Amino acid sequence: MDAQQIVFLLFIIFSGAAVLSTVALFTRQSLLVAYMALGIILGPWCADVVPEPERIAAIGDVGIIFLLFLLGLHLHPQNLWGMLKKVSWIALVSSLAFGLLGFVTMLFFKYTIMEAFVTGIAMMFSSTIIGLKLLPTTVLHHQHTGELMISILLMQDIIAIVALLVLQACAGSAASDVSAWVDFGIIAISFPLLIVIAYLFQRFFLVRLLERFDTVQEYIFLISVGWCLAMAELAHVMKLSPQIGAFIAGVAIAAHPISLYIAESLKPLRDFFLVLFFFAIGASFNVGSLMMTAIPAIVLAVIALVAKPYIFSWLFRQAHESKAVSFEVGVRMGQISEFSLLVGYVAASSKLISMEVSSLIQAATMITFVISCYWVVMKYPTPLALTEKLRKD
Repeated sequence: MDAQQIVFLLFIIFSGAAVLSTVALFTRQSLLVAYMALGIILGPWCADVVPEPERIAAIGDVGIIFLLFLLGLHLHPQNLWGMLKKVSWIALVSSLAFGLLGFVTMLFFKYTIMEAFVTGIAMMFSSTIIGLKLLPTTVLHHQHTGELMISILLMQDIIAIVALLVLQACAGSAASDVSAWVDFGIIAISFPLLIVIAYLFQRFFLVRLLERFDTVQEYIFLISVGWCLAMAELAHVMKLSPQIGAFIAGVAIAAHPISLYIAESLKPLRDFFLVLFFFAIGASFNVGSLMMTAIPAIVLAVIALVAKPYIFSWLFRQAHESKAVSFEVGVRMGQISEFSLLVGYVAASSKLISMEVSSLIQAATMITFVISCYWVVMKYPTPLALTEKLRKD
C-alpha cells in the first residue's frame, strides 16, 4: 500500500465518519454505531471501497491499547481494594448470570460447547465507551450513579482481562493437554511478573523523569505513549495480550498527579485509532452470513437488553441502593461491550470459534448498541438527551 492509497483511505474513512457522525448526533445515536455503519457500507460486502479491512484492523487495534491504558490511568492502586470490596460480588454474579444466559442460548441453537463458551464470555460485559460517553459530566464526577457505573465497568474490565488469559490458554491447547497446561502456566507466571516489572520501572525511573520534565508537554506526551506501547510489546513477548500490558502501564502511574493530564492529552490519539478500529469491525462484518445468524443474534441482543437492566437492578437493590438508581445503572449498562467484539475477534483468530460465530457476536453487539443508546437518551440525562431538561441535569 503506497502513500497515496493510505491518504485516500484516511480521507474516505474520516470524511465518511464525519458525515455519518452528523447523522448520528441528530438522531441521538452513539458515534461508535456510525463508525461501524460506515465500515459496513464501504467494506468488501457492500461498496467494496476498502477490500482488505484487516489492514485497517491491525492499525485500529492500537486504539484498544490506548483505551485500556487510559482506563488504567483512572484506577488508583490504593483505591483498588475498597472498590473490589464494594462491587466485586455484583460484578462477579452479574457476569456469571449473563455468561450463563449466552451459553445456554447458543447451546439451544445447536452451536458447539466452545462456541457457546466464547459467546457466554462475550455476553458478560457492558460497553465502557457507551456507558461513559452517555454520562453527563455532573453524573460522572459528582453523583452516586456515575460512581457505581465506573466501579462495575472497571471490575468488568478486570474480568475481561482474565477472560482473555483463559482464551489464550485455550488457544494453546490444540497441540496437547500438556502443552495447554504449559501455556497456562507461562501466562499465570507472566501476569504477576509483568505487574512487578511495571511497578519497579515506574517507581525508580519513570516517575523521576515525569517529575523532572513535567513542564515540557511534548516530552510528557512522548514518554507516555512510549511507556504504554513498551508495556504492550513486553506483554506480547511474555505471551500475554498487548491490551493487558497497556492496562497495567496505566495503573502503574495512576497514583501520580500527572496521570490526569496524560489521560486528557492522549484522548485525541485514542479516538483517532478507535475510529479505525470500529470502522474495521464494520468492514469485516460478513453481511452475507447475516441470514444464517440473524435469529440467534437477535435473540442474544434481546436477552442482553432485557436481562441486564433487571439483573443489575436487583443486585444493586440487594446492596441497599435505591430502586431508581439501581434501575438507571442497569439501563445504562444494558448492552454488550466493545470488549466482547475483541473477545470474538481473538477467539476467531485463534480458531476457537468460526467466523460465523464471530459475526453473530458482532451483530448482537451492534443491535444492543443502537437500542441501548436510544433507551438511555430518551429516559436519562446524557449529552445527547432528547429534552432540554435532561441535557441540563
